[in-house]
Amino acid sequence: MSSNDVVLRRASDSDARAAADVWLRSFAAALPTVRCAHDEAEVHDWFARVLVPRYETWVADTGSSMVGLLVLDGKELKQLYLDPAWRGRGLGDRFMSLAEQRKPDGLTLWTFQVNAAARRFYERHGFVEVERSDGLRNDEREPDVRCVWQPQT
Repeated sequence: MSSNDVVLRRASDSDARAAADVWLRSFAAALPTVRCAHDEAEVHDWFARVLVPRYETWVADTGSSMVGLLVLDGKELKQLYLDPAWRGRGLGDRFMSLAEQRKPDGLTLWTFQVNAAARRFYERHGFVEVERSDGLRNDEREPDVRCVWQPQT
């Protein structure tokens, strides 16, 4: 199955558990040196109570499983996570196109400084680094970087 066969759709409340599972798998694979600040039950609760109902949450659905998620909050791209087996297959590019269509005036995001792959991905999509922090404002206490995308005029 190619990424073009995957449906990107708005998440419903019933998608929260599967979306949280994607997040957990992706976090573990992409950030092995970063301590996850919340246990599995807390992550599932956060998706069910906060992310899916309160934010613009999109999922990538193969028809038999969920393989990615995108969460937008106004101009902030809060979450973009892919199942590890789906990295490098164009799905992240599709999510970025969707985010840019949904927020044509620009986007901002935070990512961990140690996440070189994510930083390269966002740079390839036109994001520029505008701020670094010591991580004291995130739950993981991990140094991070804020990036901004502005559409070209």
